[in-house]
Amino acid sequence: MTDQSLTGLTLVDALAGLRARNFSARELTEAHLAAIADANPHLNAFVHVTADKAIAAADVSDGRLARGSEEEVRALEGAPLGIKDLFCTEGVPATACSKILGNFTPPYESGVTEKLFAAGAIHLGKLNMDEFAMGSSNETSAFGPVTSPWRRNGSNAPMVPGGSSGGSAAAVAAELCLAATATDTGGSIRQPAAFTGTVGIKPTYGRCSRWGIVAFASSLDQAGPITRTVADSALMLRVMAGHDPRDSTSLAVETPNFEAACHASLKGLTVGVPKEYRVDGMPKAIEDLWERGIAWLRDAGAKIRTVSLPHTKYALPCYYIVAPAEASSNLARFDGMRYGARVEGRDLTDTYEKSRGAGFGAEVQRRILIGTYVLSAGYYDAFYLRAQRVRRRISDDFTHVFREVDCLLTPTCPSATFELGGKSVDPIEMYLNDVFTVTANLAGLPAISVPAALDANGLPLGLQIIGRALDEESCFTAAAAIEKAAAFNAKPGSWFRGPRS
Repeated sequence: MTDQSLTGLTLVDALAGLRARNFSARELTEAHLAAIADANPHLNAFVHVTADKAIAAADVSDGRLARGSEEEVRALEGAPLGIKDLFCTEGVPATACSKILGNFTPPYESGVTEKLFAAGAIHLGKLNMDEFAMGSSNETSAFGPVTSPWRRNGSNAPMVPGGSSGGSAAAVAAELCLAATATDTGGSIRQPAAFTGTVGIKPTYGRCSRWGIVAFASSLDQAGPITRTVADSALMLRVMAGHDPRDSTSLAVETPNFEAACHASLKGLTVGVPKEYRVDGMPKAIEDLWERGIAWLRDAGAKIRTVSLPHTKYALPCYYIVAPAEASSNLARFDGMRYGARVEGRDLTDTYEKSRGAGFGAEVQRRILIGTYVLSAGYYDAFYLRAQRVRRRISDDFTHVFREVDCLLTPTCPSATFELGGKSVDPIEMYLNDVFTVTANLAGLPAISVPAALDANGLPLGLQIIGRALDEESCFTAAAAIEKAAAFNAKPGSWFRGPRS
C-alpha cells in the first residue's frame, strides 16, 4: 500500500489491516511520520514530533502482532495517534502551548495517555492548541496558529481549524494521525471537529481522568477523542475512559461497549429539538442542515419532540464567568519559580510579574484578569455566585427535558469555519462560537459532533447530539445514524502536501 492509502484509513480499518498483517505497524507509523514532515510546515498542527519513540513502539507492536495471541494484541495495537499538548507525556515536552511552561518535560504520563499507550497506541507527537486551551480558533498558541487543511472554494485564504483542540482536528482531517486526544471545556472538541469535517465527542464529566492534564477550568474540563468516524470515536473513548483514583472527580463506573452502541437501532428513541437553539442571525445553511438532521433521525426510527431549555440564553455569560474564575486560580501556580520559564526581576514580586507578563499570552491574561475580578471582594456574590446559581438552572433544564427525551439534536456551531485573523480583533465575537456547546459542559453532559454537510463555500458543517449524563451510548447511536444518512465523505484539498513554495 502507498503511504497516502495507509494514512487515509480509518482507525478501525487500520487496526483490522494490522491484525490481518496487510501491513506492519512500522510501515503505518512511517507513513504518518512522512505525512507530518510533508504537511506540518503548512499546517503547524504538531509542535513536537516523537519519531524515534514512535518507531520503537511500532516495532514492539509488530512483535505482538506477529505472535498473534489475544493476550498479546491490545485494543489499539500499532495505531499512530497525536496527543494534544495539554496532556502530560513522560519524557516529551508538555507546554500547553504557552511560553510560561518553557520546555517542561513531565516524568510521568497523564491518566488518559497512560491508558492509550498501555492499549498499544503509538505516540507520534504533541499537537498544537490554543494557549492553556483558551480560544476558539487555535490562534493563541505560543507556537503560532494552526491552519486548517480546508479552504473555501476558489480561495487560498487560510482558515482556522477551530479551538482549542485545533491541532488535533487539523491533524486528523489532514490524515497526519489516525486519531487524536483533545479536551473540551466549552466546546474545544466539538467546535474544531465541526470546522474540519471530523467527529469529536466530549464525554460525561468524570468519564475520563483529568489527572496529568494541565487544568484550565477544573469543573468543566473533560478529555475526549477527535477521529474520522463515529466508530473510531467509540473505540477511542472506550480505551480512554475509566476510573482513576488520582483524580477526585473521576467516576467509579463501568465503561460500556460504546462500539456496540454505534450499531443499535433508533427505534424507541425520542430525540428532542430545543427551540432556544434557533438563534437570531443563524445562517440558512445551518438551519437547513438541522432540519435535514431531524428528518434523518425520524427516518431511522426515532421520535422527534420539540423541547424547551429556557435558561440557554444565559449559558455564554455564565460560562465566561465560571471558566475564567477557575482559570485565574489554576494558573496562579505558574510563577516562574518551580518550573517553566522565569524572567528575573529586582525582587520576588517583580520576578513574578515579569515572568507571568512575558509567559502568558494576551488571551490568557485577559481571562485571568476577568477571573480575578469576578472572584474579588465586592464582586464575588454579584458575579461568581450568581453564575453558579444560573449554572444550576441550566443543569435543571436538562434534567427536566431528559424525562421526556433520550437525547437532543442541535447544530454544533452557528457557522462554518472562518479566515485566520477574521475574529481575533473582537473577543466577544470569538466567544459566540461556543453558543451551542457550552451548555453541555456547564451541565456535565456528553455531546458529540458529527460532520453532516458542506456549505455553499465547500466548508464542513456539523450536527451535535447531547445525551444524559453517562449515556454516551445514545449519543453514539444517534450520531451513527446521522453519519450513515449524511454519507459525508468530503476531504480537504491537497494544497498542504509537498514542499512549501
